[in-house]
Amino acid sequence: MLKAGGITAVTAWLYYRSFAAVFLLLPVLAWHLRMMEEESAKKKEDEFQGQFKEAIQAVSAALNAGYSVENSFREAQKELQRLYLGDARISKELQMIVRQLRIQVPIEQILEEFSLRVQTEDARNFVTVFASAKKSGGNMIAIIQDTVRQIGDKIDVKREIDTILAAKRYEFRVMSMIPYGIIGYMSLSFPEFMDSLYGNILGMGVMTVCLGIYLGAYYLGVRLIKIEV
Repeated sequence: MLKAGGITAVTAWLYYRSFAAVFLLLPVLAWHLRMMEEESAKKKEDEFQGQFKEAIQAVSAALNAGYSVENSFREAQKELQRLYLGDARISKELQMIVRQLRIQVPIEQILEEFSLRVQTEDARNFVTVFASAKKSGGNMIAIIQDTVRQIGDKIDVKREIDTILAAKRYEFRVMSMIPYGIIGYMSLSFPEFMDSLYGNILGMGVMTVCLGIYLGAYYLGVRLIKIEV
């Protein structure tokens, strides 16, 4: 909120020379906040995806060692306690799974509730296949290992894309700051030239059109560097 509010206040001053214009830019503030929230949620989802991969790898290792399905999740919870802090999302989820196992809740129901809580495609696919295999007596170890491989491949592809786009994202951030830098420089160096754009209807109209073009270009840039896997 502070970051988005600060950027909106700077925008109001540079484009309209008035902090009161922040109220006119409230829709822009709300849009910026939404974009920041989506970016934060995406980072958390990507982080949890890696944690989920580690969790099912630990479950697979326990199954290979001869543990039952239920005990495999208990062993996975112990293993991940050493890898992640207690406030990590996967640690909390595994703790909840183990608590439900203690009160004899069926593992299929536990995993179904888990997939509903985390709301990720990988978790839903894993739970669906896992439940079907358990009912039909399928090879649980092979199923879990295949899931780990698929998630690992997806993470690797995302990392390759992020590496390729890292320079472009940096260029985009720099280019996004240039209009602010130009307006600020012109206002300080040539105030008499810029004064005609402030305090009158025509000037406000010109600056509003410029701001609209900038916001459209910014939105297009965000979409261009955003690739979903």
